[in-house]
Amino acid sequence: MLKQRVITAIVLLAVLLPALFYRTPVPFCALALLMIAAGTWEWGRLNGLANTGALALSALCVLACGASWYGGLLEQPLPLLWATVGAVWVLAGGALLRVGVPGWPRIPQAVRLIGGLLALYLAWLAIAQARIIGIEFLLSVLLLVWVADIFAYFAGRTFGGRFSKGKLAPSISPGKSWEGVWGGMAGVVVLALVWFTLGGKTLYSQIAQRHGVALMLLAVIFLAAMSVVGDLFESLIKRSAGVKDSSKLLPGHGGVLDRIDALLPTLPLAMMLVSL
Repeated sequence: MLKQRVITAIVLLAVLLPALFYRTPVPFCALALLMIAAGTWEWGRLNGLANTGALALSALCVLACGASWYGGLLEQPLPLLWATVGAVWVLAGGALLRVGVPGWPRIPQAVRLIGGLLALYLAWLAIAQARIIGIEFLLSVLLLVWVADIFAYFAGRTFGGRFSKGKLAPSISPGKSWEGVWGGMAGVVVLALVWFTLGGKTLYSQIAQRHGVALMLLAVIFLAAMSVVGDLFESLIKRSAGVKDSSKLLPGHGGVLDRIDALLPTLPLAMMLVSL
């Protein structure tokens, strides 16, 4: 399993890094679109569609993304859209985690499918716009999510259960602890402060220059918390579907949704914060 994970990670990096650092955003946006299309197919399968229906849902997502790209939406400021999407993620994410695994199948299938399609489309639009803003800006968002995840893992392994009485969401993801969440938040605060001190056109510098360092720190803590919501949200759906991974598309890693779940709310919310 470890060998598979390493090989898959090397292949992904070999494809991702040249696209990311290419002189124009086109290759990266195209690669991100391919990943989102795969994630949409997985979403369809997790929510009761047969392979043909899931492929049709994926094709619909590709058409929506392609139309937005062709129509020049990637270069347009969209503050109202990102504010609306951010509010929906906060409210709907909290509501869905509250009802838990039993509540997910009670939502009509059409609503679940359309909601997932919109979430994936908007994640692609957000990551494409972030890449157009700049490579360093996009990396500052991606690294925030990855650092939150890494620090949460090690903090949870080291301190899990020592300071809190219960797990974070035992019915959804029994392994996650509150100590892990706090560790992830501490990690992103350190990341933001160090990167802001070093300078550059990042998410952190843009928020700090407009609203101050204190609000910047609150913003990165908020984003770290929402990355946990994205992670738990996908875990809820997989538990409802009775599967361990969203698919087997990435050997050793599971599926595409397993890799991007924390980014689904974080990317639109990051765009919301820099659009305010």
